Amino acid sequence: MQFFKTPFSRAYWQCAFSELKKPRMIVLAALIVALRVALKSVSIPVGESLNITVGFFANALGAMLYGPVVAALSGMVSDLLGCLLFPSGPFFPPFTLVEMLGSLLFALWLYRVRLTPLRVFASKLSVNVICNILLTPIFLSWMYGKAVTIYLIPRIAKNLCIFPIEGVLLTLFLDLVIPILQKMGIETGIQDKLKLDRVHIAYLALLFIAAVAAVLLYYFVLC
Repeated sequence: MQFFKTPFSRAYWQCAFSELKKPRMIVLAALIVALRVALKSVSIPVGESLNITVGFFANALGAMLYGPVVAALSGMVSDLLGCLLFPSGPFFPPFTLVEMLGSLLFALWLYRVRLTPLRVFASKLSVNVICNILLTPIFLSWMYGKAVTIYLIPRIAKNLCIFPIEGVLLTLFLDLVIPILQKMGIETGIQDKLKLDRVHIAYLALLFIAAVAAVLLYYFVLC
């Protein structure tokens, strides 16, 4: 398997687009989409248009395996199917773009790389901050005609508070699933076990502090 240090290369995107030509990856993407749609019905409501979900496990796993191009397309399909099968409100196309972007972000951090806990943490944090905190409240404000701060403040609290737990759980999940996939002959971008140690916990704490500072700056300066 070819590895890349960053996604900013022509070879990286050639590799990502080539996944569309692999029947095995398309079948795998369909299975991941089905799992994501099923998990959409499993959520814990904690506020207006605010839920705790577990679908990010399947999203991250799929993005890691088939890359950003297939991931973005699967994000679109899973959102559309989820809206049809488990509607939780009016359909609003920008949320489909958010779903696609979330899948894309996971892939940019996890696809064809030498996977580390720090990368897993960063992938989940980027989705929480960009998709859940910055974009979703803006789109909800457009859709319902309310002030953006009504949706922003609870999302800041929810997404930043549970990020450390989500980061650890996602790392443990991938560490458990990857050896199973490798035995099935499915290529993954990892060489060793995703072992968590004190250094990784320290990195997780620093990421959390940096995210809190960035979001607070966004809130007080732009809102």
